[in-house]
Amino acid sequence: MDGIYTLANDVVYDQLVALLNSIEANAGRKIPVCVIPYNEQLDKVKAEIAARDNVSLFEDYSSIKYWDNFATQVWKNYPRAQKTWREWGFPELYRLPMHRKLCALEGEFDKFIYFDADTLLMGPIDYVYLKLDKYDWVTNDFQYKSELKYVFDGPPELIQEIFPAEKLPSHIFCAGWFAAKKQIFARATLTNLLDKLQSGEADVMALGGPDQSLFNYIVLRSGISYYNFAYDDPEKATGNHWSSKFDVRENVLYDQGQRLTYLHYMSIGASAFTKVCASEDVNIPYRDVFLHYRYLKSPEDRPQTFHRPNILTRLQNNTKNFLQQKTNNIKLNYRNFKDKITQ
Repeated sequence: MDGIYTLANDVVYDQLVALLNSIEANAGRKIPVCVIPYNEQLDKVKAEIAARDNVSLFEDYSSIKYWDNFATQVWKNYPRAQKTWREWGFPELYRLPMHRKLCALEGEFDKFIYFDADTLLMGPIDYVYLKLDKYDWVTNDFQYKSELKYVFDGPPELIQEIFPAEKLPSHIFCAGWFAAKKQIFARATLTNLLDKLQSGEADVMALGGPDQSLFNYIVLRSGISYYNFAYDDPEKATGNHWSSKFDVRENVLYDQGQRLTYLHYMSIGASAFTKVCASEDVNIPYRDVFLHYRYLKSPEDRPQTFHRPNILTRLQNNTKNFLQQKTNNIKLNYRNFKDKITQ
């Protein structure tokens, strides 16, 4: 059975509703969706799931526990990660629940596509499931055009020792959207990979997005078959990042005449979507498109006018933005420092 997974809690409720509605509107057929819980903050999520006959909650808590433990063993026993995250002011297990995406490998769907909650489906995806007949892992993004250090930032000689040169950067991907098959990794394989990570190979991984780096490591190090539409068939591939300029036709995005598969709002905080749904005048790219899908089933609730927050709220937001920018600068300075010492 084909299906879709996402990861969510009540913090991303508005985004989740928009994603579910976009799937229903644009998938071309009815596809079951399973929501993996980010944490136990799920009151709104559970109510939304109860109102939809094709959406379920992932409740295999033994699988959740397994992947929580797997990620914990990787990062808690990695001194560079612990030291760096402390310097950045982050928790010692930064973004740990994001690793729960991998529960999809043990779920009910034989073939699945994973969507981060901050995505919108723009078109049919049967072509992705068909590609899984030949490959174990399928992506459709342009991560390979970015610098490798955002996925693997360890010593170049260690990266070259661990990974086949011909697969870098062609086999790296954004962990916000991917497709795979059920149980492509045996537990024995995962145990072996964990041993390698704890024996020093973890030092290749970048720390700004630990889940993404770990997923890339597992896929590349295991040697499973891999296909990226954006790399292997670039003439037909469309963009997907919100920063790109797309044409809008009837609430569907097009890239140079070609319909997008999905739009990813990566790096835009969930609070921006919550605020705009509360009628606050927040500048979100393709805001009308997002609001169309968010209120597709309840158009009467869609905000018709937007207001600017009062001075106190703006000051609070500016302070929050300043602190976020400071955090981003710390990470950027760390990356620059890593570049210098590895040259």
